[in-house]
Amino acid sequence: MLYNYFDEIKIGDKVVSRGRTVTEADVVLFCMFTGNWLEIHSNAEFAKSTRWGERIVQGTLVFSWIPGLLPVGPAGRVIAFYGVDKIRFIAPVMIGDTVHAETEVVAKDEKDENSGVVTQSVAVKNQRGETVQVSIFRNLVAKKPKEA
Repeated sequence: MLYNYFDEIKIGDKVVSRGRTVTEADVVLFCMFTGNWLEIHSNAEFAKSTRWGERIVQGTLVFSWIPGLLPVGPAGRVIAFYGVDKIRFIAPVMIGDTVHAETEVVAKDEKDENSGVVTQSVAVKNQRGETVQVSIFRNLVAKKPKEA
């Protein structure tokens, strides 16, 4: 839906993204990149003693994939990521899980003569269809240029 101009997007529009399988390399590289070496993510022996029995993937790593999973159209349609609200990590994601995002446009607000803000509810689901993460995304989207 974000491949359309603001004027063409409708409340209720839905998109289901492609999937992405989480690898151990993803988790280790994210630990290195962010400095988040919490043992639940980085220590397999420690993780065995937790309620999950294995390492879990950082919720912020899964969150960071959402924009890349969703289809975006030609350059210039999405002007900027405008914000996120109400992010919740509902269930753990494990190494080897495959996640995808499901979105629905829940609001549109005029910003100015050239753009508007599109609000989407986002649910990240695993390969079993279980919701693992939810949030509300806002994007600043260009209006269709007026013909000269």
